Amino acid sequence: MGSRAAKSASLLLAVCVLAPTSARPATVVATAETTPVPISGNADDPAIWVHPSNPSQSVVIGTDKLSGVVVYNLAGTELQVRSDGRLNNVDVRYRFPLEGGLVDIAAASNRTDNKIAVYEIDASTGLLTPIAVGGGIQTGLTVYGFCLYASPAGAYYAFVTSKQGDIEQWKLLDDGSGLVTGTLVRSFDVGGTTEGCVADDVQRALYVGEEDVAIWRYGAEPQDGETRTLVDSNGGNGHLVADIEGLTLFYRDAKTGYLVASSQGDHSFAIYERESGNAYVGRFSIVAGAIDGVTGTDGIDVVNRPLGPGMAWGVFVAQDGNNDEGSQNFKLVPWADIALAFDPPLEFMSTWDPRTPVAVPALTLRSRAILVLLLLTAICWLAAARPRGSPRPGI
Repeated sequence: MGSRAAKSASLLLAVCVLAPTSARPATVVATAETTPVPISGNADDPAIWVHPSNPSQSVVIGTDKLSGVVVYNLAGTELQVRSDGRLNNVDVRYRFPLEGGLVDIAAASNRTDNKIAVYEIDASTGLLTPIAVGGGIQTGLTVYGFCLYASPAGAYYAFVTSKQGDIEQWKLLDDGSGLVTGTLVRSFDVGGTTEGCVADDVQRALYVGEEDVAIWRYGAEPQDGETRTLVDSNGGNGHLVADIEGLTLFYRDAKTGYLVASSQGDHSFAIYERESGNAYVGRFSIVAGAIDGVTGTDGIDVVNRPLGPGMAWGVFVAQDGNNDEGSQNFKLVPWADIALAFDPPLEFMSTWDPRTPVAVPALTLRSRAILVLLLLTAICWLAAARPRGSPRPGI
């Protein structure tokens, strides 16, 4: 019976992630948008931070790529503006060890000085405070794109990319005074202009967008070298239209979910399975409704957690390169709306908590049952193996 149940569950999961038969993208509308980026008017990349106790107070952190970084609430209202340089791509990770405690961090590529900017995220307000040594970690690149990686082994890393296709991997460390420093642990060459990237903190994978060519999957650990696998490509038999821009991951659980990519050339977003092989699922576009549609997208992000009314199953955020109010901004779409726009629907109910340390995954009920069974088996075996009449250990 257990085998049949497992097969049925596997079949049900397979049915739920089938791609739509039509080549035309599914369509959704944004339910919220941020005010335009206030300084240069040129937005680029968003990251979503999930509040630890009140998810409706989560924030969107977006780059004003010629001038700094902006923090918005989920209604799109501006909460903070920092003029810290030409911040291009931004990412978030939780529970970074710093000064004997654990803090949430946001980090970004700064094209003004080719540094990695690092911020502590206030656990109550979501506002940013710089915490990098020397105002930023100095890289060896003319920096462009950026993403963070929290290894299951417990280490935290930053990846910076360049227009020349070079990538550097930096290990982030507490310098002992409450600031963050970095050590270069790996560098490699993708081949061509590279901006968008995202790391899978469970499967130890790094996805990189070579803008005019393809999405590549690398290993995310420092020792993984330059071995890579093609996920999808521009033109030909591929599903993408250059430029390949933002990349993000929807975690359904520890193993499953979706990789999402911004296909800038046709104003759509391609979806792939998160599992090994990254099978193509389908694509969607954000069209005009009460809020204008999304075109020319650079950066994207998605979270799977309930964030309050209208976002009970998470939210997808995309930069809009042609906002109808002039300056660029970010649009928000409930993930459930995207999932239900496909036929059959994508998965939208998630059991994965991004705030939970991946190095200590929670045991499932099945895993606990197996451990108890193994323990009882071992006790019974030891009892049977002990000769009758022999004294118990320690007596």
